[in-house]
Amino acid sequence: MDIGLLSQSAAVYSTQRIAEEAEKLGHYIEVIDHTKCSVKLGSGKPRIYLGDEDITDEFHAIIPRIGAKVTRHGASVVKQFELNGIFTTARALGIIRARNKVRTLQIMSKKQIPIPETLFSINPDNIEEQIKILGGTPVVVKLQEGTHGLGVILAETKKSAKSIIDTFYKMDTSILIQKFISEANGEDIRIFVIGDEVVASMKRSSPVEEFRSNVHRGAESEIVQITEKERQIALNAAKYLGLGVAGIDLIRSRKGPLLLEVNASPGLRGIETTTGINVARGIVRYVEKQSRKK
Repeated sequence: MDIGLLSQSAAVYSTQRIAEEAEKLGHYIEVIDHTKCSVKLGSGKPRIYLGDEDITDEFHAIIPRIGAKVTRHGASVVKQFELNGIFTTARALGIIRARNKVRTLQIMSKKQIPIPETLFSINPDNIEEQIKILGGTPVVVKLQEGTHGLGVILAETKKSAKSIIDTFYKMDTSILIQKFISEANGEDIRIFVIGDEVVASMKRSSPVEEFRSNVHRGAESEIVQITEKERQIALNAAKYLGLGVAGIDLIRSRKGPLLLEVNASPGLRGIETTTGINVARGIVRYVEKQSRKK
């Protein structure tokens, strides 16, 4: 099978691991920098070019690893592969939805997936009322399209919350505000979904003086046994967004598990190192299985 791995760099750990496992399983895999791709529309079949090379019909399947800063272009390239009948592990619409935290949470809320109390607005004139709607401080302020824990700020007092939120509004920056779940104790759970299976899960614990439990922020990780409810939340979240491969982040609250966000291009280093599970091979096996159905 010929597989296109859409990634801006072949040096990234996750890209390397997927390419390595695909080659071990006897497949041809090529890393395609999607920022170097162009789509030509008009007369005849739409064509996809890498530089001046026509790659429209070169692959049986693609695995998108779309960078956050080029989401729209990357998703457009993925969409064209989709329209041309090529299997993809993540639909273009799913990538776009997962990148935007508000859009993800709106969909989860509609589907009755439990989430933290969340508010989004652009009105700088009633910030105090917005905080009150969430039940008061502390609150967590998040950029709608932040990644790796960047753009996530804990506001512990009303004064600091008003200052932070007001600053973002005046900078015309899209944010959301969430009730801080203190009982989570700076821990969250990353659940890795491939197809209709949970293949691995880990608990991430934030370091002292840091509430964001993200490995990129120095969090420690360990294997965790998830509950059946957590498993169902993860599987449904990936399905509702149209993602064959996804990283689902949950926290445990007094009311039960709450979904924080969905990652359409989840990293493999942390989950593979922590669990010892060959997640990269699982992704390639999933591509094999789904491509045979087309």
